[in-house]
Amino acid sequence: MEESYTEIASRLRGLREALDLSVEDVAARLDVDVDAVRRYESGTCEIPAGYLVAVAKHLGVDLTVLVSGAEAHLHRASLVRRGKGMSVERRKDYDYKSLAYRFVGRKMEPFVVTVPAKEKDQLTFNEHPGQEFIYMLSGTLEITIGDQVYVLEPGDSLYFTSRTPHALRGVGGPAEFLDVAI
Repeated sequence: MEESYTEIASRLRGLREALDLSVEDVAARLDVDVDAVRRYESGTCEIPAGYLVAVAKHLGVDLTVLVSGAEAHLHRASLVRRGKGMSVERRKDYDYKSLAYRFVGRKMEPFVVTVPAKEKDQLTFNEHPGQEFIYMLSGTLEITIGDQVYVLEPGDSLYFTSRTPHALRGVGGPAEFLDVAI
């Protein structure tokens, strides 16, 4: 497993221990399966961005700290120039760039995400607390949410609950979109 996953897993475990919470306590607060908390803290599997957002929100820590180990420090505004978002290396097949990582007390987590083209049999389903909003920038994105398939083109948007199992793939090439998680 990549080093960044184990670093994030270590921060998750360290935060839980610093707050004197059991794995069961965290699972209950986030309304997720105890085994999922254990897997995410082990560093042996991909950690959904929505899970990290939920941990940050419910355990009172900034997402930037969980992802990078550094503190956010801006209170009034945070400008991120094109291509300069903080890489969030939490999935091997998606490229996530955090767009508000320096702002303290965020109420949402905006990312630019690039998803490569892949075959339907290569889909990896994911579910986590929260909601997401996707706004397509380029390419064609196919998103399967439960048993419903949506195809998004540039300018299209989709709002959904992240609790429903969902999987993404680029169609005919990579797809790039703005993803806002709450």
